[in-house]
Amino acid sequence: MDTNATPAADQRTEHVLEVDSVFTRFHAEVIHDGVSFKVTRGEVVALIGSSGTGKTVLVKEIIGLLRPAAGTIRLMGTDVWGASQEQLNALRRRFGMLFQDGALFSSLTVAENIAVPFHEHTDLPIALIPPLVGFKLALVGLPPETATKTPAELSGGMRKRVALARALALEPEILFLDEPTSGLDPISARAFDHLVRVLSDSLGLTVFIVTHDLDTLLSIIDRTIVLSGGKVIADGRVDAVMKLDAPWIKSYFSARA
Repeated sequence: MDTNATPAADQRTEHVLEVDSVFTRFHAEVIHDGVSFKVTRGEVVALIGSSGTGKTVLVKEIIGLLRPAAGTIRLMGTDVWGASQEQLNALRRRFGMLFQDGALFSSLTVAENIAVPFHEHTDLPIALIPPLVGFKLALVGLPPETATKTPAELSGGMRKRVALARALALEPEILFLDEPTSGLDPISARAFDHLVRVLSDSLGLTVFIVTHDLDTLLSIIDRTIVLSGGKVIADGRVDAVMKLDAPWIKSYFSARA
């Protein structure tokens, strides 16, 4: 990792995510070979790298869906792979996840999709859930009438916003987004980026984004982590990372040049 790309010292010192020496192997293939980094509260961080470098796999390891072969992951102070089931359930109420395709339930309405976290993780009275769903819809810029539609009746951009509303349902401290602008037209993608930045700034959200979208990187990201060859090869501000003399980084940023 190039220390010249490390951001200047920040007053925020609370690490909400600590990934330490993570090693991942699928059969004979090594995916991660000692991946380490930290994320401080309030940052909007992007994880980039070529296809097959294990970006989505790493996010799944962070949120407790896939177990790495070795290493430690601490999310908001909890050792993800050393925690009890009760601790993991409590942790899952503190983060939100937007999967690459939105992962909405096609048989449920928008309102029912957004209500899923309330039913699974809270004991709220049923009567309180519809107003909360309406509030989450408004938070992501969708009109009330969207609530009765099914995912199939929505545009790609609207489905992403519904998935974001569901990820925000329990007022998470950290939000994970996997390729959130994938498949969107440029106007919808930039609108989604703007929404994420506004939500982060207004709600104090920490956001961790897996992305290939160079425009996302150049417009809303505080810090970029680059995965290549199973390792973190750069970690810092976008303007510093893009100047590094590494083949994949030079190729990636040359698209804008």
